Amino acid sequence: MKSQRLFCIGFLLAVMALGAGTAAAAGPECTRPFTLALHDHGLLYSANSDTGIDKDFADELIRRSGCKVTVSFLPRARIWQLIESGALDFSTSGISNAQRERFAGFAWYFSNKYYLLVRKDSGVTSLGDFERNPALKMGVIRSFRYSESANRLVDTLQLANRVSQAGGLDPLYQTLMLNRIQGMIIEPFDYPALDERAIREVSNIIEFNDPPVPHGLIMSNKAISPTEQEKWRAIVNTMRADGTVGRIFEKYFKADLATKLVSF
Repeated sequence: MKSQRLFCIGFLLAVMALGAGTAAAAGPECTRPFTLALHDHGLLYSANSDTGIDKDFADELIRRSGCKVTVSFLPRARIWQLIESGALDFSTSGISNAQRERFAGFAWYFSNKYYLLVRKDSGVTSLGDFERNPALKMGVIRSFRYSESANRLVDTLQLANRVSQAGGLDPLYQTLMLNRIQGMIIEPFDYPALDERAIREVSNIIEFNDPPVPHGLIMSNKAISPTEQEKWRAIVNTMRADGTVGRIFEKYFKADLATKLVSF
């Protein structure tokens, strides 16, 4: 009996060790330090306070991975360049298109719709009004892409030399208030800034009739192999499944909107 008990104990310990080894093997390989860049964009991340949804998300992702990851702050256009070259491993809240799929992988963790913020004195009450008036200019963040209808409008205006580009939201808010542009594309993450800057008093919001667009962790194809990307994607999926992503969003939005953003 004693030998049987010892055998059972030994067998259980072996199974536990094998399980622990399998769990460890399932995680990302931390054979080198990684890099991740955040970009300044409303509630997603504020460089001034070093806070935001993407900062919280990145912190938890790094903790769960067990890897050393250096986090920095960069303009969005520069982030895409570095991701494509393989000089940057990760970034956050990225959306995909055919061009980006060639050099990056994604792990989705929220989705949202886009809106046209337009000056009231422009007389615009629909997307078509804005497109048809050659005197109106649109402001966009350099390298940003949006939903299908929003992209189509931006591309059309770009061909007509009616688009002004900036490195972030702050310059666009300033040029909108100065009436140098009459419209810009915004997301729910930008709403608090509209109140802080009294922009709501001079503007209206028009919704693009597109489905919500998925946003996710961006992974450089040159820096992160497909096998390793799946391991990082598994961490993100677990964070969604266990409610962590939802709780992060609830720090910044009311519960109903947070649920809407993370349920897709």
